[in-house]
Amino acid sequence: MKLQPTPFTAAVAGVAAALAWPLIAAQSGGPGGSWGVDLIVLALLGIALPAHLLVVGFQRPAPTPERKVDTALLKRIGVWLAAALGVTLARAALGF
Repeated sequence: MKLQPTPFTAAVAGVAAALAWPLIAAQSGGPGGSWGVDLIVLALLGIALPAHLLVVGFQRPAPTPERKVDTALLKRIGVWLAAALGVTLARAALGF
């Protein structure tokens, strides 16, 4: 299965990260808790891996003769962060 990263998949990753982090942080005893191996593994599996899959992708880009900025990747990163921020603000406003 080839999954092409798009702004929509980046938004899904941002929403998932914003919803997963409070659950992951609760496993460590709260935001100021100990950063044990379990917290690191949960953060990698719950946030980093989905973000890499849905924002960056696993396909290597075609080589180009000159170095250029990947604007599509920058847009996906912006959408990912904006979606995560939107969910975080909505949770705070609703008191979750």
